[in-house]
Formats: sequence, structure tokens, C-alpha cells
Amino acid sequence: MPNFNIFSENIYESWEVDEKKFVDTARNILKYYLSLPDVYEKCCLNGFDYDTVSFDFLYCDSEKTHQINKEYRYKDYPADIITFAIFADSDDKFIFDGEINLGEVIIALDKVIEEAAKKNVTKEYELSFLISHGILHLLGFDHQTEEDYNFIINLQNNALESIGYDKV
Repeated sequence: MPNFNIFSENIYESWEVDEKKFVDTARNILKYYLSLPDVYEKCCLNGFDYDTVSFDFLYCDSEKTHQINKEYRYKDYPADIITFAIFADSDDKFIFDGEINLGEVIIALDKVIEEAAKKNVTKEYELSFLISHGILHLLGFDHQTEEDYNFIINLQNNALESIGYDKV
């Protein structure tokens, strides 16, 4: 199993996220995903020689994700999550000193709070759910078809169960 360098920054002032806890959550979810042969064989890391995997989280508000969506994705709406899968989406797979930088996951915490209330789950659960979703995107998984969507949601639920969350 490689080393994981996961960085986190919270610029959303209304929720002081326990960043260490959610970095650990991300690390455990990534370990879980990479332990599944079906996932590892299909992910962007397969076939490369590396000893470290890194990526970043930015916690912000939906105003920021709206701005990012408009500027980089040409979409005029706020998102709960935006993933820039640098390694998975690049034709030139860049590995520096044995380290692969997968990219960045941007999560709007105000949207997390809204969605948690709608689903009647804790905001920590909903944040973990989005973290697991973002990691799958970083690994190169997408959900353009219903089959792909169901595969991803099932993986996310299993990943959350593996770290102690029950299905909701």
C-alpha cells in the first residue's frame, strides 16, 4: 500500500471541520477502494510505479463552487462537490519522485449541511459520502450511465460501511 499525502484547507467559516478526522476518513476510504481488485484494476493508478499518492481537499461555500463552476467548467450553478482529477484526466501521466498527485476535491459545506438535513443524516456522514465520491472521481471513475452511477453509489456505501458508517 502506498503512502498517502492528503492535504485539507477549510475556508468556510460557519463550520469548523475536524480536518484531521476527515483526512483520516479520506485515507481509510482510499485504502478500502485500492484494496478492491475490481476498483484498482479500473482506476487511473493501475500500471504505474509509485510509492505515494497525494490529493487536496478544499472546504468552502456554494458561492465559491458557483464561481469555480462558471470559470473552469462553464456551468452557471453552485455545486456541492467539484473534482479536478488531474492525474486521471491527463493524457500525460506525470509522476515526480514516485509521487502521483491525483488532484483536488472542492466541497461546499453549506450544501453538505442542506443535503444532510434533506436526507436526515448527520453533516459528518454527508461530508464523508462526498469525500468518498470525490476520491472515486480522482481515481478516474465517472457516472455517465445509470449502471456507472449505481456502481459508484454502491462503492460509496460499502466504503462508508468499512469505516463504521451504516447505510442510510
